[in-house]
Amino acid sequence: MTRLVSLGVILGLIAVFGLLSLRVMSSFMLPLLLAAMLVVIFGPLHRWLRDHLQAPSWVAAAATTLFVLLIVLVPLFLLVARAGGDAVAMLRTPDGLRLDPKVLDGLVESINTATGLHLTADAVNGEVQKLAEEWIGPIAARTPVVVVKLIIGLIVMTVSLFYFLADGRTMFAALMRLVPLDPRYQWQLLEEFEEVSRAVVSSTLLAAIVQAVLAGFGFYVAGLKGVFLLTLLTFFGALVPFVGAAAVWGTASLYLLFFLKNTWAAAGLAVWGLCVVSTVDNIIKPIVLHGQSKLHPLLALLSVLGGVGALGPIGIFVGPIAVAFLQAALTMLQTELDSLSGRPAMAGVEALSEPSKAAGVAQTGVERVKSS
Repeated sequence: MTRLVSLGVILGLIAVFGLLSLRVMSSFMLPLLLAAMLVVIFGPLHRWLRDHLQAPSWVAAAATTLFVLLIVLVPLFLLVARAGGDAVAMLRTPDGLRLDPKVLDGLVESINTATGLHLTADAVNGEVQKLAEEWIGPIAARTPVVVVKLIIGLIVMTVSLFYFLADGRTMFAALMRLVPLDPRYQWQLLEEFEEVSRAVVSSTLLAAIVQAVLAGFGFYVAGLKGVFLLTLLTFFGALVPFVGAAAVWGTASLYLLFFLKNTWAAAGLAVWGLCVVSTVDNIIKPIVLHGQSKLHPLLALLSVLGGVGALGPIGIFVGPIAVAFLQAALTMLQTELDSLSGRPAMAGVEALSEPSKAAGVAQTGVERVKSS
């Protein structure tokens, strides 16, 4: 009886402090997840450096982390600096943010006729400038907070990447001991995480790059200034499925229509963005996810879109991983049910039902932990 009470108290403590820890760590989930994905991607480089440098694991981990920072942060800083220069040049216009009076003549006349008002193009331009200032003001006020959060997230991701590489073997071994799950299933989940992580990162980046290039071509043909800035904004916006890129080319189309009085260019850019730029995202991601993981193309598409809708930007990564883990868990359940009933395993779970293959999976996992 005493043991049962003690076990109940322990479970209660785990639940309370687990929820509290989740609350504390929730703001760092995205940096930690990105660090784990970087470990999956750059793990082979870390092992190669460790073996060839003949140095402790932390030296190879530091070298790998520095390499990741150099190939990610330095180009990103240069791109943002170039885009910032374009943004400053675009904002330094003699007339400020003004609609072309010629564009407004017909619209203002129609409004005046229908409502009996006496609007003028200058009055409308004044209201536009006022609304723009009211809209840009809060964004500018929040910029320092966003920058600080971004810097903290980058620091957390970098430190986590280093420790995951240096102490990953110890961390994973401790986690395996705490999880009451058959080792072969643990390694299957690890394999699923690696496959889906590579697939999600590669599909997201590939789709964003393709969308940015296609949108940049459209901006150039439409005759817009600051094509580099708009292309970079499209790339970052495309990381949010379906909506992000549309926000950029849609705004550019409205700018062409109302500010530059170029109806054909505005219509062409809108059609190009709707039919090509925003559509290619829903083609590339399912194909890449299906090719590099076991997810069906439909599940791949729904997991990304649904993950973003439910969890925000982090859903891009969590959605496919959650669906892949559910698929793996259902396969494990089917394997256990077949084992209990004495029936032969189904074709889809033969790899787990055959002892030799299961042992091979577990042995491969053990060797990988020893080598990492």
